[in-house]
Parts: sequence; structure tokens; C-alpha cells
Amino acid sequence: MIKKFLLPLFALLVIGAGCAVSNKNYMPNKKYSLQELQADYSLLRNILEKKHPALYWYTPKDSMNFYFDSLYNAIADSMTELQFGWQVLAPLTHNIRCGHTSFNMSKHWNKYISNKITPSFPLFLKVMGNTMVVTGNLNRKDSIIKKGTLINSINGIRNHELIQQLFQYLPLDGYADNVNYIRISSNFPYYHRNIFGIYKNYRVGYTDSTGAEKTTLLPMFNPVIDSSFKRKKHLLEPRPPRRLLNKERRESYRSLSIDSNINTAIITLNTFSNGGGRRLRSFIKQSFKTIRQQQVKSLVVDLRGNGGGDVNMSALLTKYLRNTPFKIADTSYAKAKSFGPYTKYISQGWLSNIGLLFVTKKKKDGYFHFGYWERHWYHPKKNNHFDGKIYVLINGPSFSATTIFCNAVKGQKNITLAGEETGGGWYGNSGLLIPDITLTNTRLRVRLPFFKIIQFNHITKTGRGVSPDLFIPPTVEGVRNAIDRKMEIVKGLIKASQ
Repeated sequence: MIKKFLLPLFALLVIGAGCAVSNKNYMPNKKYSLQELQADYSLLRNILEKKHPALYWYTPKDSMNFYFDSLYNAIADSMTELQFGWQVLAPLTHNIRCGHTSFNMSKHWNKYISNKITPSFPLFLKVMGNTMVVTGNLNRKDSIIKKGTLINSINGIRNHELIQQLFQYLPLDGYADNVNYIRISSNFPYYHRNIFGIYKNYRVGYTDSTGAEKTTLLPMFNPVIDSSFKRKKHLLEPRPPRRLLNKERRESYRSLSIDSNINTAIITLNTFSNGGGRRLRSFIKQSFKTIRQQQVKSLVVDLRGNGGGDVNMSALLTKYLRNTPFKIADTSYAKAKSFGPYTKYISQGWLSNIGLLFVTKKKKDGYFHFGYWERHWYHPKKNNHFDGKIYVLINGPSFSATTIFCNAVKGQKNITLAGEETGGGWYGNSGLLIPDITLTNTRLRVRLPFFKIIQFNHITKTGRGVSPDLFIPPTVEGVRNAIDRKMEIVKGLIKASQ
């Protein structure tokens, strides 16, 4: 939580990070009154209690009421948008334990902060269990803390305690916290700044090359002072043609390569979202046609960066790999038939209301079921179906529609899930229709899932993600040497089996 005595410094640094904003009337450091903040919070609570289908899935109602009340009482007068978001909304959404319920800053804030480098804790860290390894140092002149250094504490807080404190502000499905290790690792300075605040100096405990524990004082990274981070227009390369940029963007979402040395195809899918020119449907179809034509014997499907998206794309991939018919869900329902009086606060609320009117039906349990997912059976593809050995790479960011895919293929004789537990819940999730709630005063946004999905042939509700058949965790040496252990181990197994 941002300490009060650090707030003026934080405000000054954010302003100093860059004042050229296109939304001229937006003031990032505007302070909202207690009444405005309480009104936003009360609106959010009302919507969640009336419309969220999985509000009490992992947190009992009495416990959820406790969190609602205690965080309401924690609202202070004159909080900024950033403070209200991270001090109040972040811990609230964490305690719901629904990975599809999270807060986001206002559109004005995101526009304001876009492409700005802000002051922060200087180290990027790979977080694994209670271990933290340096992957980058923003203070480039630092000769002590280098890539691969083990960090033991920050400002007197030991690793295990620091990680658990960070986790209290991040969303997750049930108790599948593996996603948050990777989330923090992706941008440690961002999360540390927003949760703990900004310090002029950080006392960092580390292990040196001899194995001895030491401490050092690191200055915060300040882009205003460090001129090496300023953009130098005369050094910029010419912008590539748009067609090339579009191709590179598509390939960052999905790609196919064939390792002829081990006669193995590698399909990388970083999303199941089909919009934005990604052309997933045609890509998946063409990939399996190519695999058949080249008589590939083994396949690696890399879903480690896939946060989900279109369930239909997940089902399409499943049809090329699974040997028997399957469904998306045993149960899929909403708590209400529409957003009702809260429609005006919901993104595309009226359009969603019309759609819900036609696709849901109230059943005896009192809920509004999306019957298509409960009834429809998908069948394996006859053409270009792959029957060879398959490894599916998974980890924490494997979420939502990816988890539905993993559940559908897990246990099939020729398929091995390799890597780490998924971040998406194995028993089910709430990822079918997820509009944003926009709060009246601060304009902060909170994602509101409208449907609860219980997986096809679901397991017992444990709150965990889909477990791998072959557990391959990250290691310190792997991080230090930039080794993709999961891919290397799987390729080694394929080679050994030939």
C-alpha cells in the first residue's frame, strides 16, 4: 500500500515523467472527496452483489461482506485515482478470487501514461516460489547487481513475505496463484511501485558470487535524471512497411515452425482471440494441413502465453487433437437476464442485454442458462486430424479458454501437458462475457464476468488450475542463461523416443 508520506513524492515524479498529454483536461493527480469515492465503491458493490455469478464461489458470503465493509472503511478523503484503484479496488477484486474480475485504470489515465517511463524500483526480477532472480537493472551504471543475482530482501522485507504481500493485490482464479508469479515477473517495478510506493533509495539484500548475503543501497530509477532513456530521434530506424508490421504482429500471436531434426511441428498460440487481423481460424486449419503434408510425427503446442479469448477457437484446436466428442461446459449460467438499472455503467450494456434475451433461458435453479454450451457436442476433425505424440506447454498465464482446452485434452493417451499449473481454474471459470463497469466519478473500470462456466467432465472444486502431467519448473540457472527449459526438455524427450 502506498505510504502517506511518499504520496507527494509520487505525485511529483508522475508529473515530472511527462506532461504532454492529449486529453488536455485530465489531471492524473486529482484528489477525489470521500463522498465521491464512497459513491463509486457503493455502486460497484451493488453491481457485483446483484450481477456477478461467481462472487461467492471461493469466498463465502460472510467473508465477502467483511472484505466489502473493511475496504469501504479504508477509503480515505482526497485519494487520487491511482490510490483508490490500488489501495481499495485491487485488494477487493483479489478477495473475490475470480481471475476475470480485476480493476483497470480509467481510459484517460491509460492514455496519459502511454509510452511514458515512470520512476520506479530499478530491478526486474524473475519470481519463483520464494526465489527472486535479477533479469534486468534499469540503473545501467550499477556494477553490483547484475543479471542472475539472487535478491533476498527489499527494504527489510524478506522474499517470501514480500511476494505474499504483492499477491494480496492481484486477481486469481480460486487458489491458482501460479499466474501471479509470472505476472509479477513480467514487470516487477510496476507492481512494486503501485503497491509499496516510491522511495528515493531501496535497501536491497542480495547473495554475491561467493554465496555470502550482503546489502546495498540502490537509488530509484528516475528517467528524468537518466538521460540514456530519452528517445533520440536521429537514432531511430525508418518505420517498416505496414504490411510487414501486420505480419510481425500476427506472428507474435500465432506461429508454426517445423524442427526437421526431430520431425516435430511447433504451434505457438499466444491468444485464442480471433479479432485484430489474427486470422486464427485459417491459421489453425492451414497449420494442420501443412503438418499432414510434411508427415510430421510429433507436435508441440505452446500455450504458455495464452490468456484465452474466443472459446470457438479453443474448440477448433481441440477438434484437431482430441479423439472423442466433447462439450465446452456441463453448466453455463448467468445470475440475471440483463444488467437492468446498471446497464448505463456497463460497456456495450444495451447490446449485451439484447443478446442475453435470446441466448439465455431461466431454469428451475433460478439461473439463466446459456444452453448452447451445455448441449452442443463437438466432434473430432476427420481431415488433417493429428494422431501423433503431442506435448502441450502450459504455465500460469494459460488462462480461460486455454484452460478449457487443457481440460478437454488432458488424459488422452498421446497427449502430455508439460510445464506448470495453469492460472485458469480447472473446475470452471467466468470467462464467457466480460464487459467493464465504469465508475461514475473516478472513471476506474472493473471487469464484470456475467456467466459462470463449470467445465465439461469437471473435477472436484479445489480452486486449483489444470495440473501438468510433466512438471517442469523454472530454475535459477535457466533464468541466468536464458534457457527455455520447458521447450528443451520436451524436445529432448521427443528425440529420445525416436
